[in-house]
Amino acid sequence: MFKRQTKGMINIDPLQTGGKLTEEAKRALIEWGDGYSVCDFCTGKLDEIRNPPIHDFVHKTLPEFIGCDVARITTGAREAKFAVMHSLAKKDAWIVIDSNAHYSSFVSAERAKLNIAEVPNSGYPDFLISAEKFAEVLEETKRKGEVVLALITYPDGNYGNLPDVKKIAKICQDYDVPLLVNAAYAIGRMPIKLKEIGADFIVGSGHKSMASSGPIGVLGMKAEWEEVVLRKSSRFKNKEIELLGCTARGASIITMMASFPAVKERVKRWEDEVRKARYFSAKMEEMGIIQLGEKPHNHDLMFFQAEKLYEMSKSMKDGRFFLYRELKRRGIHGIKPGLTRFFKLSTYGLSYEEVEAVLTAFREITEGKVQG
Repeated sequence: MFKRQTKGMINIDPLQTGGKLTEEAKRALIEWGDGYSVCDFCTGKLDEIRNPPIHDFVHKTLPEFIGCDVARITTGAREAKFAVMHSLAKKDAWIVIDSNAHYSSFVSAERAKLNIAEVPNSGYPDFLISAEKFAEVLEETKRKGEVVLALITYPDGNYGNLPDVKKIAKICQDYDVPLLVNAAYAIGRMPIKLKEIGADFIVGSGHKSMASSGPIGVLGMKAEWEEVVLRKSSRFKNKEIELLGCTARGASIITMMASFPAVKERVKRWEDEVRKARYFSAKMEEMGIIQLGEKPHNHDLMFFQAEKLYEMSKSMKDGRFFLYRELKRRGIHGIKPGLTRFFKLSTYGLSYEEVEAVLTAFREITEGKVQG
């Protein structure tokens, strides 16, 4: 049997902190883990399954949660982004994407054969995406050809920056360009509603932020886009083309549903998560480890620059792997192996006792209390 070496450790990996299964989801995983479990109840369309109650979740619970008219489950956030891009794509058309976007946003656009115009960030040390720059790039790109879509990452997966998404949505409305919000690190962690933003589409990640086994994503949209993005096959009348008929079937959707009551409640505690992250950031900076990105920070995902740790790595027997191994030795997992100068982490879902344990570990390491 394959065993996780990091089981029981304090996990600070931004990819995983919001995706840890609830106890209810763990029980559901065992019950519904067989590959055919959900398909047993399907009459041809995943979101129409009523036992288990996938229909109610997709058509009522999820749209209410993310503030949209129409929602679907996808096999991941990137598949949701591609479905939107591909359905809107035209020959020689353009998409405008923020430069902090996840690589899958760019790859999805390439796969949809869209030309890409990139909105630059403000550079070191904040890396901010401004609404003004977004408008400038939109204006420039519309002179080159038709812009069929814009995408903003909220927050981005590098720095945890939260751009002024409502202002960007208004700009896109003024330019008559639909806006897709990639909220893979938002939906399930923090309050967010598509209609309140004023965008056209929103995408989330179940395995990153909704306590689900993955991969699984969510896609929400305004009603006006349903017939475009969710158009049906001419051969198979109940199959939605962009979703290839069916998406996340089995353990992933069942665990998302099982975790949902807890996810819905934890979103209400978002302000405490932000306070915790700001506290952690301030304590790290007291050690000379500088948080890059937006300040004061408004998300649990943080990016740090640690020149002292980088200099220490030059004389360690483990070299640039020393930080990963020192943290692991202290029961902390999540900093990627080989990173010492720049790294990101998340405090989401940690208790304050666990936050202090992580801070103590960094403090000891920066003071030279290491094996190497």
